[in-house]
Amino acid sequence: MHVPDGFLDAPTSIATGVVAAGGVAFALRKARTELDDRTAPMAGLVAAFIFAGQMINFPVGAGTSGHLLGGALAAVLVGPWTGALCISVVLLVQALFMADGGITALGTNIVLMALVGCFAGYLVFRLVAAVLPKRLSSIAPAAAIGALMSVPVAATVFTLLFAVGGTAPVETSDVLVAMLGWHTVIGIGEAIVTGLVVASVVAVRPDLVHGARTLVPAAELEIRTVAA
Repeated sequence: MHVPDGFLDAPTSIATGVVAAGGVAFALRKARTELDDRTAPMAGLVAAFIFAGQMINFPVGAGTSGHLLGGALAAVLVGPWTGALCISVVLLVQALFMADGGITALGTNIVLMALVGCFAGYLVFRLVAAVLPKRLSSIAPAAAIGALMSVPVAATVFTLLFAVGGTAPVETSDVLVAMLGWHTVIGIGEAIVTGLVVASVVAVRPDLVHGARTLVPAAELEIRTVAA
């Protein structure tokens, strides 16, 4: 879903850049409530995993590419604010050093994949988790459904941006069909990957999974004294 330079006009790119900058700045503040000394290293692992996953690209059409987004996965594992930061860092590195996504389109890509991807996925995850049994085994399927829904939502938001400021000589309806068609398939794959990864982490260290915090008892500090 990386948007290239020049695919959206300057006003649209500037507008998404402003939204992205504001979103990242706010996420930097809110991420403090999601991380602690135990879970902070998890953010680096999540960013590295998503960076590797997004390296698998294939063309979707009209100058865009399709790949795993990782928004729901990051949001469930480390929280939506921290997840948005993780994906924003990945997108910045890709744009600057790997020519994956344009520099002028960086704001657009952050809005689509970091902000919309994370928060749409996390919202669906929370809604599904609310109706499933309140146990750890429900976290992975809820995360998978969140991932499934987040991808076409991001694709739809991209189509709306294209309708406002698209520069390519392509009908908006054609872009919508192509984006939703391909990204529904991508969403299925992302749901499988997200479900498997979340299930694996929950099975080993549920206390490190942000989305499972309400189901894991808080660890109590135990102080032992040694008799002289």
